Amino acid sequence: MPWWFFKHGGGSEANSTEREPAPGEGQHLSGLSGERGHAAEFNQPSLQSLPKNLREIDRLDLQHYALRVVLGANYLAPIGLPRRILDTGCGTGRWACDLCQEFPQATVVGLDIEPIKQTTNLPANFRFVRANLLDGLPFANDSFDFVHQRLLALSLPVTCWPVLVKDLARVTAPGGWVELIEGSAEVAPAGPATQEVFSLMGQYLLARGLDGQGHVARSLARYLEEAGLSAIQQRTVAIPLGEWGGPIGHLIALDFRETFLALSERVAQRFQLPTEALVALLQSMQRECNDLQTCYAFIVAYGQKR
Repeated sequence: MPWWFFKHGGGSEANSTEREPAPGEGQHLSGLSGERGHAAEFNQPSLQSLPKNLREIDRLDLQHYALRVVLGANYLAPIGLPRRILDTGCGTGRWACDLCQEFPQATVVGLDIEPIKQTTNLPANFRFVRANLLDGLPFANDSFDFVHQRLLALSLPVTCWPVLVKDLARVTAPGGWVELIEGSAEVAPAGPATQEVFSLMGQYLLARGLDGQGHVARSLARYLEEAGLSAIQQRTVAIPLGEWGGPIGHLIALDFRETFLALSERVAQRFQLPTEALVALLQSMQRECNDLQTCYAFIVAYGQKR
């Protein structure tokens, strides 16, 4: 039974932190020209599935805090004292800002296709770069001591991932670490409404060239190995889904609800269903998750560049 977390860049206005890549930084992913065709096929500049609005920004921040509590930290890799940190697909920039505070000596770069929107001042050691991952990372080889990426499986074509992770490894300095986090295919127990919702969502995503079956999460360690990294570790973390799981279960259920509601109209149109019927199905799923005490798992994998 497939399940997922995902995010995309929130906000619609650029801050003064946005800059153009430095001369000589621009390098495109070799072999991605075919995958980039997906964006043209969908008549949009990227494969982000959610609309960008303030409600989505709130969801991303909520998601960040929930994941930090579940993991007990902002990352799991033994990164030491990095001097340069990269967060690709940084969304609202919350993770990057946390790392700015944890490592004040480091420069933390957040990269996203959408400019971030903050209501407070950003840390002095934060830098934002606006770029499309499908065009390749606009940084020189060996630029960062720690490269972090999470919850982008539903924003990028399945076919681009092996080359993308190799590009993450390319910009990582020797001795540095790459860490990836994605939603797994594990949610159990799942009642009939839950199964039907996941089936509809999975079909919708597959039709868009995205991962509706948890393939990317299952492949994280392999992607890192194929990128030439070593000391690879992988951890599966199970979390409660629903009010039955206390504050964390509540936050995760709220995140899922906002995700599905944001996609409900598009999914209903594709399968010629009344939107109200799909919303009612989501409500039934919520009840099932509480009654059955459903749990969800996501996968964290990291490796070191030699």
